[in-house]
Amino acid sequence: MIWTLELASYLDDAPWPATKEELIDYAVRTGAPLEVVQNLEELEDSDEPYESMEEIWPDYPTDEDFFFEDEKDY
Repeated sequence: MIWTLELASYLDDAPWPATKEELIDYAVRTGAPLEVVQNLEELEDSDEPYESMEEIWPDYPTDEDFFFEDEKDY
């Protein structure tokens, strides 16, 4: 299973929390690339829904990863 920011972006508007089956259905209905569906199919079967993309891809970058301390005295 290989995730990229581009592939993960197809799940930005997914109905979180969602089960594996719901995410696969969402990806198919929204026309996500086959790689997204394949990655979702590789997830463990669980009765518990996934709360966010971070649970699927633990290294998923968050907004905090892109913002640095920009406060400067001028």
